[in-house]
Amino acid sequence: MTYWLFKSEPDEYSLHDLAAEPTGSGRWDGIRNYQARNFLRDQVAVGDGVLFYHSACKVPAVVGTAKVIHAAYPDPAQFDPASKYFDGKATADKPRWYCVDICWQSEFQRPVPLAAIKHDPQLAGMILLKQGRLSIQPVAKDEWQKLQRLGEAPLR
Repeated sequence: MTYWLFKSEPDEYSLHDLAAEPTGSGRWDGIRNYQARNFLRDQVAVGDGVLFYHSACKVPAVVGTAKVIHAAYPDPAQFDPASKYFDGKATADKPRWYCVDICWQSEFQRPVPLAAIKHDPQLAGMILLKQGRLSIQPVAKDEWQKLQRLGEAPLR
């Protein structure tokens, strides 16, 4: 199993929105950064763990976990002219953007704020602290476990 951190603005799509889906699962779409796209397309796999991170809010934080339930497939929004994620250069034969499906796993009893992550020596190597704007990023197993403990969530 590989571990990931997926970032979303809670006003756009929050952990609660994912949990409220009828099946507790949803499409992780709208990624329009090539490095994040490449992670989704080439490395994210069914069964991988996801740390759900709320960004661009008063207190950015890891708020819970999810699990990847469907591997990468072309993001349908890129083909929809009515979507804010439409890409006129994308075609069915040559899609440019990908998405995955995830399902809700847990909500942390205590969100782990970015400030706490920055001050924890065990988390100093996180990509989150080096490439803060990257919306999909790998997380080491020891980082995953540490964040689970800080959030007082059961280890998975």
